[in-house]
Amino acid sequence: MGEFLFQYKRPEPTTWVYMSSFLMIGLYFVFHRFWSIRNLDIVLVIFLAPGLLMVHEGRRRELKEIESLVAQSAFDQRTNDVSQPPQQPALPPEAEPPTKAETNTGAPKVSLVVVQDLDDSKQIIDVVPAIQQAREFTPQGIQFSGFVWLFVIQCCLLIRLMLDPLMVRRPLLDPNLSAGGLNFIGVSLFVFMMANVVTSTPRQQVEQGPKLGPGYPLMHMLPAIPTRPSGDSLVGVEPTGDIELDAKKLWLTTIAKSLAILAHLAIVIGIVLIGNRHFGNIRSGIGCALLYLLLPYTAQMTGRVDHAVPAALLLWAVLMYRNPMVAGIFLGLAAGLVYYPLFLLPLWFSFYWQRGARRFGVGVVATLCILMLLLSVAGTVSLLDHLRRMYGLILPLMEPRGIWSLGWNPMWRFPVIAGFVILSFFFAVWPAQKNLGTLISATAAIMVGAQFWHGDGGGLYIAWFLPFLLLTIFRPNLQDRVALKVIDGGAGMVRQRSRLEVEAA
Repeated sequence: MGEFLFQYKRPEPTTWVYMSSFLMIGLYFVFHRFWSIRNLDIVLVIFLAPGLLMVHEGRRRELKEIESLVAQSAFDQRTNDVSQPPQQPALPPEAEPPTKAETNTGAPKVSLVVVQDLDDSKQIIDVVPAIQQAREFTPQGIQFSGFVWLFVIQCCLLIRLMLDPLMVRRPLLDPNLSAGGLNFIGVSLFVFMMANVVTSTPRQQVEQGPKLGPGYPLMHMLPAIPTRPSGDSLVGVEPTGDIELDAKKLWLTTIAKSLAILAHLAIVIGIVLIGNRHFGNIRSGIGCALLYLLLPYTAQMTGRVDHAVPAALLLWAVLMYRNPMVAGIFLGLAAGLVYYPLFLLPLWFSFYWQRGARRFGVGVVATLCILMLLLSVAGTVSLLDHLRRMYGLILPLMEPRGIWSLGWNPMWRFPVIAGFVILSFFFAVWPAQKNLGTLISATAAIMVGAQFWHGDGGGLYIAWFLPFLLLTIFRPNLQDRVALKVIDGGAGMVRQRSRLEVEAA
């Protein structure tokens, strides 16, 4: 962006957290109803930012340490190659100096401090808490604290989403700005964020997140596009000298940037269209889309394709919910790419149970079959290995990452997974009469629940539930938007209706 705007620099993540938080409070906080649910929702959404900052800061420090070790190792290797120590004449055994093994009998190296008076002893005692504090603020400790913070806030959001079907009274609370002002801020933010994606240099996948977990294998080939200024000093993907390999990397980078931009554009447009078509209030849709762009998470993860693309597909499934087959295609794409939306199928089938379930199932199955067919002709790995990765047929104890590798025993993933499966089927039976509002809130709740057992950075994939959470915050009462009323009976119903019209004529 510095090439287009004079002296422009990307704001630091912490600075953006402060600025965006105050702006969100000014635009969306209901000051005349301080104890409203809207205010609680805004506070919970803002509280996601500190956890993200801690996780990314810990990861940045960890990468800095790795870079330092690699650089020091390379320097030592060069030094040893250039200057070899001169050969010392051999000494008789009785004249040889004692070896390290003889002087150190296996005891750990200890620095001895002689205490001369009481003042020195006090200073030594004061050093002990400082050492303990330094151990707590290691890169892994900072990441662990960030994940715990995220899980606590997401647990509160899960409880809030589970209680949402009970909140029948939903007064209209528009943002504290006109639609024109919301549009201007939203378009400006979108342009700046996407320009950051275009002008960024791809880095290794580990920079912005751990290695991808279960999902479509081709998604793992796309690089991460960093949009945070703290990542600019890290080592990027340098040219290898192989023309064919460098051209492949260039194509993958271009695809990753294009998909990231298109996915965020689809999310913003989808939110606005849902507000206009299904909520009957375009101002709420615009305000919801602007809130999505204002959140620090969106600025930090703008270039993560594995975050934005599944969110866009699930959002458009909600937008096209009146056409079950099209909704099934979008949900099938999302489930095939990142696996976890497969647990939305019980909820969505129960929504379409009275009308449209068959067409929805055809859309999901046909999409998954096409994705599997593409896997059979792509890559050198066997189709069975591709399918195992695509459908998550991996033991929960196999190389977990995120918080499950920072101190939590992976064995505890088994009860968490069991609870999540129960939760996904719970929403299939409750509430019995589902409408568009419960479909949105339950979809958000299930994707929040997936964060707790996600073995590859669970807690960071906020985009999978963020648009639905924001729509839940802004939505009106949608009790009349049930499948039996808004979905036609399919081709057979249309032919029967035409025959009745001809007979009546």
